Amino acid sequence: MTEDSIKIIGFHAHVYFDTTSYEAAARVREGLDARFDVRLGRWHENPIGPHPKGMYQVAFAPEQFAKVVPWLMLNREGLDILVHPETGDDVKDHTEHALWLGEKLELNIEFLRAISARTA
Repeated sequence: MTEDSIKIIGFHAHVYFDTTSYEAAARVREGLDARFDVRLGRWHENPIGPHPKGMYQVAFAPEQFAKVVPWLMLNREGLDILVHPETGDDVKDHTEHALWLGEKLELNIEFLRAISARTA
């Protein structure tokens, strides 16, 4: 598959938090839910999958990107947020194709590679 032919079927934003930033994460979540057509994932208070700290996922359609991401840029309350496309290549989506708001956290990419190897 060439880069030109990659099709983005959706986007995920992973909003990271810890015990001291939980309330800020809740406010961001409430703002997203009230303003946009998004699917909010479960709260994960501990690291899960490739994610190094607690987070919740926000899934949204490509048509929502131009609304959701600028809102997150201005309203992230100091939280670190990973935004990535869904192209079918989880490793590239979380690395080469990703954008970060705030600090770029170190993801466990080996976790994604192991999953990709099992499904290939």
